[in-house]
Amino acid sequence: MLDHAAIAARIPHQGNMCLLDAVVDWSEAAITCRAVSHADPANPLRAAGRLGAANGIEYAAQAMAVHGALLASAGDRPRQGYLTSVRSVQLHVARLDDLAGELAVHAERLSGDANHILYQFSLSHAGRCLLEGRAAVVLDADALKETRS
Repeated sequence: MLDHAAIAARIPHQGNMCLLDAVVDWSEAAITCRAVSHADPANPLRAAGRLGAANGIEYAAQAMAVHGALLASAGDRPRQGYLTSVRSVQLHVARLDDLAGELAVHAERLSGDANHILYQFSLSHAGRCLLEGRAAVVLDADALKETRS
């Protein structure tokens, strides 16, 4: 299990923008993380004093980033990933900040190659699905642009 500091060491999100508190489980195909930052009044994603459910996509994106970092070979330079699209997103609640306790953040790699990955993701609280969807990630987008020039 990785704690908040170990997660922050692997992704570009730092300070209170690193939203995940722990990696609970991971494999080559999937990752499950724990988060409690949704209840923090200082959460940087809050607007008008609340944290809307769509912000859960950022929690899932950070889980995907940690997953990629864990899959990287030791000594490899971390690859910058960009969330290029989200699809089939279903929000089952309006907000996240009114939920006491932990969120479970799950991401499963459905397909991919060296530069493109498709994930399925979900956030849940006490066994209840809060949101779910799919996300496409492009790795090292600048390098892809250079190869097309």
